Amino acid sequence: MLVIRAAGPGQTVVIGLAADSGCGKSTFMRRVTGVFGGVPKPPSGGNPDSNTLISDMTTVICLDDYHSLDRNGRKVEKVTALHPRAQNFDLMYEQVKALKNGQSVQKPIYNHVTGALDPPEEITPPKILIVEGLHPFFDDRVNDLIDFRIYLDISDATKFAWKIQRDMEERGHSLESIKASIESRKPDFDAYIDPQKAKADVIIQVLPTDLVPDEKEGKILRVRLIQKEGRELFSPSYLFDEGSTISWVPCGRKLTCSFPGIKLFYGPDTYYGEDVSVLEMDGQFEKLEELIYVESHLSNTSTKFYGEITQQMLKNSNFPGSKNGTGLFQVITGLKVREVYEQLTQREVARV
Repeated sequence: MLVIRAAGPGQTVVIGLAADSGCGKSTFMRRVTGVFGGVPKPPSGGNPDSNTLISDMTTVICLDDYHSLDRNGRKVEKVTALHPRAQNFDLMYEQVKALKNGQSVQKPIYNHVTGALDPPEEITPPKILIVEGLHPFFDDRVNDLIDFRIYLDISDATKFAWKIQRDMEERGHSLESIKASIESRKPDFDAYIDPQKAKADVIIQVLPTDLVPDEKEGKILRVRLIQKEGRELFSPSYLFDEGSTISWVPCGRKLTCSFPGIKLFYGPDTYYGEDVSVLEMDGQFEKLEELIYVESHLSNTSTKFYGEITQQMLKNSNFPGSKNGTGLFQVITGLKVREVYEQLTQREVARV
């Protein structure tokens, strides 16, 4: 028997997104909120450096706002922003709990421009609260408040390639400084951030491609959507036949593919001792509108109408990752967020 843990009257549904810095959380948030309609914007008339984004149904808060140490304080204490000692988990728990129960809070603001802790801003309880950052699942009290957990797992090789593109090519940083920055954060990342993925319901794993040997620029990607089985509030998407193991090259008369092509995979697996279903895409689309052909072979994607995934992808075609599996699986995960919301509230979200 399926038991739905319904949200109480006026209670907010809480979604958690964990990832390292520079791993695409902002793009993902825009895709997820796009599923619910409206454009996420900073609080009107508030701090221009606020990290909060508000749309019709969702409010996204950045957990960096719960840093207990500002940038200078971390230097003095010789800790990174990834270390638990630099976080105020007590306040994080109190405020997420209050928002979940329909109460407004005065949330602090961590200013990413100045590195200072700015005066707080008022956050009113939304229908859906998305908490994103480094530590959403680290503290058990906070983790227990979250209804659906997502982890963005970017491989070291891909993260390094992205950071070179952003910091070296766009910001003029040296290769040595980039390497030093990555190495200085890695011990804390491995100790405190990475283990959280074991608690996630859905993991989007981004890896170097298998289609091009020694591809090191991070432009062609192999992306895996790892979905926990046996969850109360959602069931995994699959390709062709649920529970089978399938490899599929869709390139041909119905899907245009330039080098190196596209390969999809689906099958059962285990992840940290739990049964999972895995969807995988390697390569990228040449013509995004042809995604409808691939979408037609995916099942249990939580769409409301034929072609909704393709519509969402085309609507945000300028977002990073729109032509590869990161965009595709972010949209599917966004649809799963909608499914979780509807299950918990027993309220249907209108088509957008």
